[in-house]
Amino acid sequence: MELDYRKWYNGDPEAIINQAMQTGGGPNVSDAYTINGLPVVEADAIYVKPFQSDTVLLTPGQTTNLLLETKSQSPSANFLMAASPYVTGLATFDNSTAAAVNDTSFATNFTSKIRSLASPQYPANVPLNVDKHFLFTIGLGTSPCDHQNKSSCQGPNGTRFSASVNNVSFVQPNTALLQAHYSGQSNGVYSPDFPISPLHWFNYTGTPPNNTMVSNGTKVMVLPFNTSVEVIMQDTSILGAESHPLHLHGFNFFVVGQGFGNFDPKPPKNFNPVDPIERNTVGVPPGVG
Repeated sequence: MELDYRKWYNGDPEAIINQAMQTGGGPNVSDAYTINGLPVVEADAIYVKPFQSDTVLLTPGQTTNLLLETKSQSPSANFLMAASPYVTGLATFDNSTAAAVNDTSFATNFTSKIRSLASPQYPANVPLNVDKHFLFTIGLGTSPCDHQNKSSCQGPNGTRFSASVNNVSFVQPNTALLQAHYSGQSNGVYSPDFPISPLHWFNYTGTPPNNTMVSNGTKVMVLPFNTSVEVIMQDTSILGAESHPLHLHGFNFFVVGQGFGNFDPKPPKNFNPVDPIERNTVGVPPGVG
């Protein structure tokens, strides 16, 4: 028996985005599930070393295959499932029905167990020579608001929430980025100057800066074909800690490490180049990188 947790939500995902855009506040969330005893065998269409878990952690956009063996008759032929968000920031949500639990220890333990098979049939071809190194800080900031339309100003102090990477909040272009690039008509569509690291350094997981405003723009980073890239995703606590998903559409990447607090640029001892999980979506939990 296979359970597809993605089908639990039957609403329109774009309605969630539109809600946040219209109100300037935060959308509803739901992304953690509990059941009694499940072997985990696959993540994001990649086989993993099987392991047992009573709870499954999913970042929005992730998929996981679990094996559930049910009993054919009583007693104990029934099973119960519980669901709750793993974390919330200052943004409000109205679907928290489970008891409040600090799941940090479980979440860390669960993600550390997910390993690639790294076998001759299913190798983990981790690039050991890196061409480019990037540090991306991600989090929620604020943008000015049109107070004539107060319904769209539900962020802190009458502002709007604005998600950003390296303090740049993405502005949706009218022309597709790849179309503009390949047609040689990128002028006026995007600028190729997305910062490779934060322009202003601070204690990302400590006291937030006084100025929480973000810049806005359609900025990209153009890389030569077959470039090996190391990307450090550093969460911030500017407007409360929050988990952010990263999705690479049409491609996979290796998650070789994770830690708490601010990223230490010294050669990390906990990097795993042997059998790291290969995914197309990863969550950057609150207060970690």
